[in-house]
Amino acid sequence: MKSVKESEKGIFEKMKGEFGYTNPMQAPRLVKVVLSVGVGSFKDKKKQELVADRLAKISGQKAAKRGAKKSIASYKTRLGDIVGYQVSLHGTRMYGFLDKLFKVAIPRTKDFRGISEDTVDDMGNITIGLREHTIFPETGDEELKDVFGFSVTIVTTSKSKKEAIAAFREIGVPFKKA
Repeated sequence: MKSVKESEKGIFEKMKGEFGYTNPMQAPRLVKVVLSVGVGSFKDKKKQELVADRLAKISGQKAAKRGAKKSIASYKTRLGDIVGYQVSLHGTRMYGFLDKLFKVAIPRTKDFRGISEDTVDDMGNITIGLREHTIFPETGDEELKDVFGFSVTIVTTSKSKKEAIAAFREIGVPFKKA
């Protein structure tokens, strides 16, 4: 099975006939992967630290805190309160994470039938929502009471949705069978 990095190198050869590429730089490339977690319901500092620690284990990089942009009284949040964590992956860490996501974690999810092509937006990016962080082998199942979900956004240089879907298929994104 080819890695995501090896698959990305072959995108130009596979797509040049369909999209009329004449230069390898015209083919879509992966730019970055962004992991985002919201911790709005966790007011406990220890739970927030646990989320940051688990996200760091999963991504291999320290998670950055994200503060509230506005004070909202009904949600009991104040300006600057930590409402989430985010990690941006580039280069080798990005490819390693995507290999782990597509080949290890997603097949471990319960009743997984594939990712819908509707998750690809018009700018050529895809956002995948994961309900449990425990599908990653690094997290372990030591405390199942503090399970959280997060989103994975894969950013590309694609110019259209059709071009992005073809590129994602080439790198191994498990789309639903039509």
